[in-house]
Amino acid sequence: MLTLLPPTHEATAELLGAVGYVDLCIPRGGRKLIDFVRDNARVPVIETGAGVVHAYFDKDGDLEMGKRIVRNAKMRRVSVCNALDCLLVHRDRVQDIPALLEPLEGKVEIITDEAQMGTEWMDYKLSLKVVDSLDEALAHIARYGSGHSECIITENEATARRFQQMVDAACVYVNAPTSFTDGAQFGLGAEIGISTQKLGPRGPMALEEMTTYKWLINGKGQIRE
Repeated sequence: MLTLLPPTHEATAELLGAVGYVDLCIPRGGRKLIDFVRDNARVPVIETGAGVVHAYFDKDGDLEMGKRIVRNAKMRRVSVCNALDCLLVHRDRVQDIPALLEPLEGKVEIITDEAQMGTEWMDYKLSLKVVDSLDEALAHIARYGSGHSECIITENEATARRFQQMVDAACVYVNAPTSFTDGAQFGLGAEIGISTQKLGPRGPMALEEMTTYKWLINGKGQIRE
């Protein structure tokens, strides 16, 4: 059975309070919708969608690879949750910033305003920040990231391992664009959402991640001593 509710906060609030009728709510939309659902729900919720996504170009990053990854992560589809929002560049590679951004020239507005860090643009805009170290990049992502998808571009295996270990996100990429965060790309079939929470489903979700189970126990009068 399919029911379409009016697109209002009042109707959404009624749905979120329908204990005993709604097994699970999965909000798909912007940050305001997700915050509203999380703050008002009395039924189970899986938080999905909002993606403040970073790419960190390390001091040991390959420039040509970086250009391809930045372009694909930002330009494949700017309005989706896995699109790149902020490019972090190691200070030793400042001279490579024009080349890294060359594929975006004339198409994407570059924003360096610190006050706008942490913005999920979903538009032809990209935040840019120069960092002094991997630790500063990790701290920036910890502060502004949404736990969705993050990537590093580096040829240093130790740096790559540390990035993957320290970044708290559902999907953490090394030398690959965040545009791959998608249920179909992960072999899950039709995607229901990208979970950014830590318990239960995390990352791309399909039908299998939505299933539950029960135990069926058959006995012949056994008792537990």
